[in-house]
Amino acid sequence: TVVEKLVNDLLGVCRILSGDDFMPRLQPAVGVGGSLEGWNACGEDFVCRLLVPLKPPPGHSFHLELGT
Repeated sequence: TVVEKLVNDLLGVCRILSGDDFMPRLQPAVGVGGSLEGWNACGEDFVCRLLVPLKPPPGHSFHLELGT
């Protein structure tokens, strides 16, 4: 979709600007839910949900901590 492409373009700029620092790496956005979920022809606002996965920076890893 247009929104997904726009967000991915923005994330690409963020990846370039962040360089080789130790921040999590932003991955391409993934649409969540149906393409028309939350949309109503009666003039309601369109809802678009995008998930932006994160990868750990080079030399690091993510792990879950139980009980937090």
